[in-house]
Parts: sequence; C-alpha cells; structure tokens
Amino acid sequence: MITRDSQAFLAFARTLAPDFGPACARAAFLVAPEGFALAAESASDNAYMDLSVAVDPARALAQHRALQAALSEDLPVVCFPGDPAAPDGLFPNNVFATAPGRLLVGRMRHPVRQREAERADIRGFFTGLLGYREIDLRQSPGVCELTGSVVVDRARGIAFAGLGERCDEAGAAALHAALGLRATLLFDLAPGEYHANVVMSVLAGRALVIAPSGFADPAVPAALAALYAPAVVELSPAQKQAFAGNCIALCDQRVRISQAGADALAPAQHEVLAAAGLALAPVALDEIEKAGGSLRCCVAEIY
Repeated sequence: MITRDSQAFLAFARTLAPDFGPACARAAFLVAPEGFALAAESASDNAYMDLSVAVDPARALAQHRALQAALSEDLPVVCFPGDPAAPDGLFPNNVFATAPGRLLVGRMRHPVRQREAERADIRGFFTGLLGYREIDLRQSPGVCELTGSVVVDRARGIAFAGLGERCDEAGAAALHAALGLRATLLFDLAPGEYHANVVMSVLAGRALVIAPSGFADPAVPAALAALYAPAVVELSPAQKQAFAGNCIALCDQRVRISQAGADALAPAQHEVLAAAGLALAPVALDEIEKAGGSLRCCVAEIY
C-alpha cells in the first residue's frame, strides 16, 4: 500500500504485527564533520539553518566524537572521515540507508549533497566487505533523501514519507520498493519544513514523537498518534525547533536525543517515554545543530 489516505493507512497498519524485522539497527555509521561549515545551498530550503551564525569546527568535531562514544554503548558504530567539500556529509542518513543485504543510495536535491553519494569508501564498505547489494535510487525517477525524508517503522514494515522539496511521490515509491515495505503513507510537510525526521520519530517500533505543526494536514498526525497511542509525545512548535523530534532508538531501552531536544521536553513527556520502557539519553550537539540537523540526522543505521 502506498497512499495519501491517512485513515485507510491507519486501518491497514493496525492489522500488521511487528514481525517485519528488528525494530532497532544492528550497527550504525557516522561521518565526521571535518572542516565543519554551513552549506549555503542547503540553507535555501532548511529553515533550521542561519548562515549568519559563526561555527566552531573544533567544537563540532569534539561533539561528534562524544556522540560516537555515546552511541557505542548501544551498538557497534563506525565513523568515516568527513570531506570539507561536502559540509553536509555529517548527515549520512539522507544519502545512505540499509535493509538486510541491501545498501540504498539516495537521490539528493542539492548538488552539494549529490557528491556525497559518490563516496567509494562507504559504498565499498557495504558492497565489498559486507556483501550488500547496492540499489542506486539515482537511477529511479523522483527525489528522496532517504531516512531524512521518510521515517520508517522497521518492526511493522511501514513508512511515513514527508513530501516537499527533498522528497516527491516518485522518490518515496522508489524507497518503498527498495525496502520492500508493507505500506507507506504519503503526506505534505507544512510550509518551511524540509525533512520528516525533524517533525516525527518512531522509537523502537512502539513509541511516537510527533510535532503536529510540521504537517500540512492535521488529520495525518492525528492518525499516527492513534496508531501508537498511548506512547505518543506531541511536540509544540518550540520543541520541534529545538530538535526534540530528531531522536532515535538504537536499542530497546534508550532514546538518543540532543541535549537541546531533551531540555525542551516537559516532565510529563519524559514520563510517556518512560512508561513505554524508553529512557532519554541526551548528547550535547548545539554546535552541530547550527547546520540544520541534529542527532538522528547524524546516524545512518545498518540493518
């Protein structure tokens, strides 16, 4: 099923058992923010960026190293070197995604990001070392910035594709086919939003963090909340702006989130996640967040 009908999607998703695959990844990879800088092309449609702010490359690199150390408590983590000519490369989940035995290469909107897909070391790690089959979505119609644009519930085999400048219907359909998903819900992001993973996250297949203000149609977040209730944290616009929605569960017990995102959440919201068996584990990423993404953006999952 690929549909824009949120009620039809909800009815179908409710019939699905969480037996499609593991809810959390078995490993992850990062790309170091070498020569950390803000990409002007990306800022053209990323409202979370402000090109007027100064950045500290050494501080960004230190925060990224601390992130890798923290994530390694949850699962094995590999970090590839960064490329100063590709300043958005520290957000690799937009360019690369995996499923068991498959590496997906995304079709990026901006030329500054398209060069990231050419990296022979990352592609060779999967195809040559791990024996994954490469599926290059640049050969398919449409644009799709992978798990930036599309949030996937791996346990149920369903996905939520936020349409906008960086993902269209054809691109979302190509990702759906490449992952072999059971269902994908297509929805329009609110004006000014660039990626679905900033406005929502599915955590370990059993909890939802969602910012209704990030959706063009309020019926969509309402349907998603109904699917994951009662383990639902609804974010205010200010909490979304603090990247509270850009979080991820890399193991069954913890939610990795930036310190700014965790600080923005209210005690009652912490309690909702705790009731679902998920503890917040924040990491300071304020320097990296100047580039318009946060913790989840930095993490490319390996399944």
